[in-house]
Formats: sequence, structure tokens, C-alpha cells
Amino acid sequence: MSRTRPLFTLALAGITFLVSFLPGTLVHGNEDALLIESRDLTAQFGAELKAALQDAMATGGPIAAITVCKDMAPQIASMLSRESGANVGRTSLKFRNPGNAPEPWQAAVLKEFEATATGTSATEHFERFGKNGARYLKAIPTGALCLSCHGAVLPADVQETLNREYPHDRARGYNLGDIRGAFSITWPDTRND
Repeated sequence: MSRTRPLFTLALAGITFLVSFLPGTLVHGNEDALLIESRDLTAQFGAELKAALQDAMATGGPIAAITVCKDMAPQIASMLSRESGANVGRTSLKFRNPGNAPEPWQAAVLKEFEATATGTSATEHFERFGKNGARYLKAIPTGALCLSCHGAVLPADVQETLNREYPHDRARGYNLGDIRGAFSITWPDTRND
């Protein structure tokens, strides 16, 4: 597989999108249908997770938000996976849940995101593989809400809860704007597109 290269950088409403593709993923200037579906799934996942986190923070603070990420995020991903036929999830170089550890291709893209992204960017990566498969990552920048459980300085009760729930936690020490991880969408090569 050839190495991906950024195809273009697009700035919209103050947000920079760095889009990288393998050769052949654009057809006559039109975007790939799986890229569009991947963006839609990611937007839905992000919106549902953010709403649940905001609600948890408002009613129970960071401890309740930890439960949302631990329990609800996998449920949202599972629901979207069943509905779409894609494998929907999250990953990070500094993961909290070992089940979210990056595959080699994801780790390479995440390192590229960290090297090229800024705190205001919405970086994404899309590539096709096989006959009908595709892989997509969309960076998750660390927002103010994330710092409550992923920041460099955490309250003692949050640290205790994280230590108990995630004994091998690597997902601390982030600053505002750091790449926290990515939403991941993998379309199996078995599709009949």
C-alpha cells in the first residue's frame, strides 16, 4: 500500500480540514460515498457522545462523565456499527481502555495527525483497501470538557476513579487542543458496492 499524502487543506468557518487520501480515492472530483458515510457516522457518534458527556457533567461532574465514556461510548459505537455495517469506534495513542488500542495503520495516522494538526484543526484520513473496503479516522481535539478527566491536573476523586476503573490508563496529561485520539470507521472489504 502506498503512503498517504495530504491532498488538500480546506479552511471553513475557522476550522482547518487536512484531508489525506490514497491515490484513486477521488473520482472526477466527486467525494467517495464511503468517505461521506464515514463523516456522517463520525458526526453522529461525536454528537451523541458529547451530549451524554455534557449531561453527565451537569448532573454528576467528572465521575459521572467517566461512566459515560466507559459504558455509553461503546454502546453508541456498537449501535452505529450494527446500523451501518461498518466497524465504528475510537482509538488513541494514549488510550484509556485497552480495547481502544490502535491498529498499526491507525497508530501511523494518529502520529501524522499529532505532527501536523493544530488545536483548531479537524483532521481526517480516508483510504480505500481491497475491492470495496475503506478506513477512516477523524481526529478528536482535546476540548475543555475533555480536560476534566484527561487533563494534566486532575482532582483526587477523579484520579482515584480512573485508577480503579482503568488500572493501565494512559490517557492523561493532555492540554487544550492536543489530539486526544480519533473516531475510527472501517468498512469491510466484503461489501458489494
